[in-house]
Amino acid sequence: VQLQASGGGLVQPGGSLRLSCASSGFTFSTSWMYWVRQAPGKEIEWVSSISVPRNTYYAESVKGRFTISRDNAKNTVYLQMNSLKPEDTALYYCAIDKVGTSRGQGTLVTVSS
Repeated sequence: VQLQASGGGLVQPGGSLRLSCASSGFTFSTSWMYWVRQAPGKEIEWVSSISVPRNTYYAESVKGRFTISRDNAKNTVYLQMNSLKPEDTALYYCAIDKVGTSRGQGTLVTVSS
């Protein structure tokens, strides 16, 4: 399983970013996909999930601000992040399990003025 997240960066509070995660080594179209994050000094935290029929689920802390989506033709999962807050600062990973055991290379999101 290979998972490569990208799209992170430095953004001001209230700003937006769109993360992407390119996947290979497994059957993407029949797999649930997850975004998890790890803030400095904290444990891995589940952020969002998308099922095979594209049902979506969100942590309370991001509900209404983040949107997960998937493109099975490109084996890619996305995370649109709006109204970003400083507490969203973290390394973001995609994974094929909710606790992030399978996570690949992450992308750093820094929300700061």
